[in-house]
Amino acid sequence: MAGGAAPAPKQDELQPHPSKEQLPNIAYCITSPPPWPEAILLGFQHYLVMLGTTVIIPTALVPQMGGNNEEKAKVIQTLLFVAGLNTLAQTMFGTRLPAVIGGSYTFVAPTISIILAGRFSSIVDPHVRFERTMRAIQGALIVASTLQIVLGFSGLWRNVTRFLSPLSAVPLVALAGFGLYELGFPGVAKCIEIGLPQLILLVIFSQYLPHLIHAKDVFDRFAVLFSVAIVWIYAHLLTVGGAYKNSPETTQFSCRTDRRGLVGAAPWIRVPYPFQWGAPTFDAGEVFAMMMASFVALVESTGVYIALARYASATPLPPSILSRGVGWQGIAILLSGLFGTVTGSTVSPENTGLLALTRVGSRRVVQISAGFMLFFSVLGKFGSIFASIPAPIIAAFYCLFFAYVGSAGVSFLQFCNLNSFRTKFILGFSFFLGLSVPQYFNEYTVVKGYGPVHTSARWFNDMINVPFQSEAFVAGLVAFFLDVTMHRKDNSIRKDRGMHWWAKFRSFKGDTRSEEFYSLPFNLNKFFPSV
Repeated sequence: MAGGAAPAPKQDELQPHPSKEQLPNIAYCITSPPPWPEAILLGFQHYLVMLGTTVIIPTALVPQMGGNNEEKAKVIQTLLFVAGLNTLAQTMFGTRLPAVIGGSYTFVAPTISIILAGRFSSIVDPHVRFERTMRAIQGALIVASTLQIVLGFSGLWRNVTRFLSPLSAVPLVALAGFGLYELGFPGVAKCIEIGLPQLILLVIFSQYLPHLIHAKDVFDRFAVLFSVAIVWIYAHLLTVGGAYKNSPETTQFSCRTDRRGLVGAAPWIRVPYPFQWGAPTFDAGEVFAMMMASFVALVESTGVYIALARYASATPLPPSILSRGVGWQGIAILLSGLFGTVTGSTVSPENTGLLALTRVGSRRVVQISAGFMLFFSVLGKFGSIFASIPAPIIAAFYCLFFAYVGSAGVSFLQFCNLNSFRTKFILGFSFFLGLSVPQYFNEYTVVKGYGPVHTSARWFNDMINVPFQSEAFVAGLVAFFLDVTMHRKDNSIRKDRGMHWWAKFRSFKGDTRSEEFYSLPFNLNKFFPSV
């Protein structure tokens, strides 16, 4: 070979990577559970990851309602108990994907509006104010749940998502993960000496050690357990060593392992039950605001379910199955209202990212995690130990797992024609507005103390402000509208959108793989809408 020139590439090296309807290299898909010991450890790992949202939301809201540590512990137990029930229901009768159903940040804004309602400000006794506020939140959630129940079980959401293509799914799914960036490193930075080591160790255990130490599927599959054990012990040593003795209160709350007050306040054994705070109360304005939050959560969860099917190595999610899952998600919100969890329920994006990290999409693993949720929600004293994990450790989880959800959305570009200017416009415009519009609404709120829509009716303000503060909602809405309305009469557009890949999965009947993944047990398919 003269002059040391590089050899010419082989013809097959010049070929692009082939498109894959199902994600390869998944160790265990939906219907192939790992051995029981491994499945139990993986289920416990899912339980640890979902604890973040379960603890953070009540910790932020209950004190504003007038509740103390005891009431905060009871709300966390209740949210955990309801999450276990809803996760079992979704995996058995909903989409049947390995979906963890937990608390949702989307419902926080209308919940805060209820907490700040004038009719509660005159109540002097904090315990009475807590109970009455909780009952008002319950009433709003109960009525708001009907939105998803009706859209899901009637098949209306199926008729909408029939028009969803890989192209319009890209911004929706991508920003369902990337759009949660404010929950990531800003949370890590609240205690950088704990959060940053957690993030670094999680990356090392999951991405580097498996290639340096050939212990088959140990470090990457159980990276969360290894990293949390090390950093939690390190954080505890800092706490007992007096590292934060003279630190500001906010630093102590974020860094110390003994500041949540949950272990001492939680009862040893307690079974949550419906209407435990009293009979719900109803206010029309608050109901409308909560229903809008429910609709935003519906759109966001649609993106997460699509990512979930991808990481479980399932076939693309048929619209009828997605609609069925939405119906059961509505029941999840109903249970949240009945039990009093202080927030609504939706599919957990962080646990979806954990599927990608472990490459285990088994339904059984998530059902085992639901068992841990129910177990530790009843044995409150034991469960509160794990609930005391410092928040920066949870934020480190978010950095990795939300990124995985976002990358699932980007992966659908493989089905689209990226040389089409129509494709480029829809992608670029929807991504840009999906980031720019919420940024405007959030900045305006920070500067003014209220959103761009500001009237005397706080519930009306929430109905307009909440949807436009969601990156996934804005980007998904723009992409869906443009994709459906722009030049659809041209036959070549169908292939540019990627619909030729998803068309055969519009109905799961007749496709043996989809039937295996999504069919209900006990021959229950006939009771739910199908295409």
